[in-house]
Parts: sequence; C-alpha cells; structure tokens
Amino acid sequence: MDKVNLADKLARIGTHWDPKIVADLNGQHVKLVKFLGPFEWHHHANEDEMFLVVKGEFDMELRDKVVHLAAGEFIVIPRGVEHRPNAREEVEVLLFEPATTLNTGNVRSDRTRETLERL
Repeated sequence: MDKVNLADKLARIGTHWDPKIVADLNGQHVKLVKFLGPFEWHHHANEDEMFLVVKGEFDMELRDKVVHLAAGEFIVIPRGVEHRPNAREEVEVLLFEPATTLNTGNVRSDRTRETLERL
C-alpha cells in the first residue's frame, strides 16, 4: 500500500494518448494519460469509463452534444455510447475503468494499446 502522487506520475508521461496504469482496484485500473488533439470515435460494448481532468481541459464529443470538462471535473461514459475526447491543448486525465478496457474500444488504430505500461 503506497500512496500515488499524481503530479509525479504525470511528469513521467511524455506521450499523448498512451495510458499508463498507476493502480488496481477490484478488477479496475486507475490510469493516467495525456491528451492532445482529437482521438478516434469509438465505443466500449461492455465497459463504462470515467474521465477525471487533473490539469487542463478538453471536450468530450458525443454524437448528439459536446461536454466541456475542466480541471476537477469528470464524466462517466456509459457502455455502448460513442465518444471522442478532443483537447485543443495538452490535458492530464485520470481514467477509471475495468482492467479489460481497450483504449480504442471497438476501433483498431495506431493509437490502440494492447498492453499498458505501469508507472
């Protein structure tokens, strides 16, 4: 049982759209990631996802609306809902999702990460 310093862990991330595992909790992963620019449109058939903005801001684009998120705010995307994060400037995000969640969901691309690094 060690504490996790988010700023220290985020400082070790030098890439975008490349989530890193920082903790495990009841079959869930706590992940940190940096976003910049638009991601792929995708959905997750079996998992809900939580996005918590640690630093910066981004838009969570949904097919019927856009939800703007700033530091200290989070959104839960229910399973099956198509979405696309889009960050005009670099943003630091904490993800909370089942360990089986693939970052690109139902889509495969050069941003798909089959295996995640642990920090």
